[in-house]
Amino acid sequence: MTDSTADGPPTTRAGSAAKRRSRNIGLFVRDIVVIFLVALLVSFLIKTFLIRSFYIPSASMENTLMGGANVAVDDRIIVNELEPRIMPIHRGDIVVFKDPGGWLSDSDVVSTPEPTNPIAKAVDWFFTFVGLSSADSDDHLVKRVIGLPGDHVVCCNALNQITVNGVPLKEPYINVPDGELHAGQTFDVNVPPGELWVLGDNRLNSQDSSMNQGLPDKGFVPEDDVVGRAILISWPISRWSWLSNYPEVFRGVEEREK
Repeated sequence: MTDSTADGPPTTRAGSAAKRRSRNIGLFVRDIVVIFLVALLVSFLIKTFLIRSFYIPSASMENTLMGGANVAVDDRIIVNELEPRIMPIHRGDIVVFKDPGGWLSDSDVVSTPEPTNPIAKAVDWFFTFVGLSSADSDDHLVKRVIGLPGDHVVCCNALNQITVNGVPLKEPYINVPDGELHAGQTFDVNVPPGELWVLGDNRLNSQDSSMNQGLPDKGFVPEDDVVGRAILISWPISRWSWLSNYPEVFRGVEEREK
């Protein structure tokens, strides 16, 4: 007497098991592809609306940001794009902005190194897409905001300090030799509505507002040109740190001469 089971003969059972394995492998591959595409979309949205990455090859923000002009460091920074779209800009913020017109020089631009081979270019394109690189970095600069709209900013007092609304600034982040002005050029400006007055921390080696007063924009940066605020150094790992806007430096400025 032949014993039969609900699973059918051995060959049928083996075929069913093979189909199940094949189906499971197909579902696994599908899930991996879906997860990858979702991660790619999320990364793209983060890059578009939240954060971006930039290289710093210049010396204009040393020693806060180390560029490649004097040392082979090339800091990479993460920029918060919610500022100024949603969050307001504050004095002391380090901001990345588009060239207002005629500011850029080879020694003062934030950039992304150009890949030299097809594979590297493809990788760089992917990193740009997800926000870990920036193809248009060469059109941008990075500086510290000193004056907001309505501020009266002057360089310099008897101690070579910059004053904002009559308040002298004691700036621990600047790179200036003793006895030198705390800016590349003297100035006495009232910041117009919708504009900013920005300076590099390496004050004597920076294409900033003080050095571009002769241009049509008179050294001011439109707030609309700001990509975002630099919030941390992400590379190299040895220099990983949050970037401060030093609120104590500008304490009391709001209450004076406004």
